Amino acid sequence: MPIEILMPALSPTMEEGTLAKWLVKEGDSVASGDLLAEIETDKATMEFEAVDEGVVGKLLVADGTEGVKVNTAIAILLEDGESVDDAVTTPPAAAKPTAAPEVSAPVPVAVSAPPVAQKGGSRIFASPLARRIAADKGLDLNTVAGSGPHGRIVKADVSGAAVTKPAPAAAPPTLAAGPATDVVLKTYADREYQEIPLNGMRKIIAARLTEAKQTIPHFYLRRDIQLDALLAFRSQINKQLAARDIKLSVNDFIIKACALALQQVPAANAVWAGDRILQLTPSDVAVAVAIEGGLFTPVLRDADTKSLSSLSTEMKDLATRARDRKLAPHEYQGGSFAISNLGMMGIDNFDAVINPPHGAILAVGAGAKKPIVGEDGELGIATVMSVTLSVDHRVIDGALGAELLAAIKGNLENPIAMLV
Repeated sequence: MPIEILMPALSPTMEEGTLAKWLVKEGDSVASGDLLAEIETDKATMEFEAVDEGVVGKLLVADGTEGVKVNTAIAILLEDGESVDDAVTTPPAAAKPTAAPEVSAPVPVAVSAPPVAQKGGSRIFASPLARRIAADKGLDLNTVAGSGPHGRIVKADVSGAAVTKPAPAAAPPTLAAGPATDVVLKTYADREYQEIPLNGMRKIIAARLTEAKQTIPHFYLRRDIQLDALLAFRSQINKQLAARDIKLSVNDFIIKACALALQQVPAANAVWAGDRILQLTPSDVAVAVAIEGGLFTPVLRDADTKSLSSLSTEMKDLATRARDRKLAPHEYQGGSFAISNLGMMGIDNFDAVINPPHGAILAVGAGAKKPIVGEDGELGIATVMSVTLSVDHRVIDGALGAELLAAIKGNLENPIAMLV
């Protein structure tokens, strides 16, 4: 029986995507693991691999087609002796609901048919037709004994097997609440404007930030941090690193300072998991990166154990690939803490919105020369940077948040200690 190749869900937030480019053509033979197409998700452009082997009988969706719903048939794969006329087109399955990224969210794998089941950690061998029938019936192949050669599951094994009902899907998040579209259009009917459709990323940003502000009890802690010692140390170390073509930024020090602070205050290295709190052991720090039409928050894993030069190199690579939308899902999922730095854009201070399930996010403003009163009571001038820590009160209480922010401040004002 011909196999329908379905539009895969390549990220937890993907409901539809763009079939950017086919890498095969009709009549091509493909094997498991061969690249079939490039798919643009709401976050990135990713390659799509085949699971089954066969011949590409028909491409149902053309290159460049936008808005292809997840689980819609996009091509037909044939086995020996089959033709496209044998294909039975099934109604497109409902798009997978969007959800907040989990602490260790599994990365969905692109498939051309229902995934091969696993039993006891080993592959279950089943014919493509058997897998298709099992998927249509909602049947778990782990519960089926195969009667074919070498225990292979065939059509007869699944045709009369008991059906298991799939768990009900959660409702997808809605976009930001506000006046109805027709009301807004009527209000501005006599004014000139350009209508900009929402792309996948902007829809997700609207839904996620609305969810964050409506469901997370934010509170905010603010402190001023003196940067003169850090700037002097940075200048000195950059001279020594010039021969290696490495130049550390202030942001690199901020990442390191936050990662170490999460180790110094481990109770704050936590995320909200619905009915419980997960306290992480490593310091996985997300950093907001602005791109055209939205933003990414790539995650620097184990940031507390990495050198400043390693963090700098990794951050530059992640930022570059984020702007090109070439990040893999595991590179922007996870983390317990985030940094949003608008200081380079001249912003003195601001309040950032927590990215669930993170416990906190640090909003970083610009460093500027300001008058200060020294420890000796004398008036002086220092480079001062204002930061605001947005905290999820379900995860971190006020005193704990203050302790975390004090640790960040201490690390940045004593940068040499971060190398010890």
